Amino acid sequence: MRVIVVGAGVVGTMHAWHAVERGHEVVQIEREAEARGASLRNFGLVWVSGRAGGEELQASLRARELWEAVGSRVPDLGFRAGGSLTPVRDAHERAVAEAALARPDAAARGYKLLTAEEARALNPALRGDFEAALYCERDAAVEPRTAQRALRAALAASPNYTFLPGREVRDVVGEHAVRDDHGDVHRGGAVVLCTGAWLSGLVRELAGPDLPVRRVRLQMMQTDPLGEPLTTSVADADSFRYYPAYRGPALDRLNAEQPQPATAAAHRMQLLMTQRADGGLTIGDTHEYEHPFPFDTLDDPYDHLSRVAEGFLGRPLPRVRRRWAGVYAQCTEPDRVVYRRRLREGVWLVTGPGGRGMTCAPAIAERTADELGW
Repeated sequence: MRVIVVGAGVVGTMHAWHAVERGHEVVQIEREAEARGASLRNFGLVWVSGRAGGEELQASLRARELWEAVGSRVPDLGFRAGGSLTPVRDAHERAVAEAALARPDAAARGYKLLTAEEARALNPALRGDFEAALYCERDAAVEPRTAQRALRAALAASPNYTFLPGREVRDVVGEHAVRDDHGDVHRGGAVVLCTGAWLSGLVRELAGPDLPVRRVRLQMMQTDPLGEPLTTSVADADSFRYYPAYRGPALDRLNAEQPQPATAAAHRMQLLMTQRADGGLTIGDTHEYEHPFPFDTLDDPYDHLSRVAEGFLGRPLPRVRRRWAGVYAQCTEPDRVVYRRRLREGVWLVTGPGGRGMTCAPAIAERTADELGW
């Protein structure tokens, strides 16, 4: 089969990967010179710990297996199986961590509640004050700024793969074919539109105005090298408020008796922190849902994130060298990992994984391939 993949973000590139792996010819079309959206502007986290039970957790665990397998073949992907720590500082936060340990799927996630001393033995960079930490062994990371480039370089070794950058797909031509803005028509046995947060234009024409996918904006930053390894990814207890795995009476009590600081609440914040290959730290993030999004970045969220991160590290952060905003697509239908829909015969739209894109992309693409009979 000839498969046409539109979009070179992580979801599109993983669709191309699975198609080539199954012996198909792939043409991947990207409107930019290379992907520049949410697939690069994220933590690179393969984040199992907070996922909802059921299909979402199964997708993230399967994706974690696939990322490790692909990483063994593509070293430049920068796959690291470091796990994560969420330090807790008081009884309310600890109660949420203990409730997570009581989940029936806790073992599948690799949950353990560590003492502060055990957490520091695992991640010596955490010299700040906290009383315990929830450990998730299955969390991992890749390098987001270079991952798509590394995957495409590996794909390019196959004679069955063609990458066409700088071309915007403008129209679906009948069945199984698209026309780009160069006037070229690309035909195949299947067309998969992995357009990310680009939900206007062709996507709106094909899917209609009631597409259950929204755009979400976030702010993040990156520091100079820390000067020592951060051996795990790190989250704060505000991540309990954000991720569905932690919902329940213990979280309700935390929210009622220990509300977020005003800045964190206003920007729907959590701390996530992971180390890049060069030693710098990627730190975030915020969540903005109301359109139109602001065109500028705000300093208050960065100040809050810096204070929380420094509290865990017990030292000042290195100089912040990059700040950025990103936008991703999130399906608004509950209990769906991604929005996958046949728009017409042979043409599929796959978008809206939300903040799960980097985590779940390999499993999302694998399921598409299975459903389409590749």
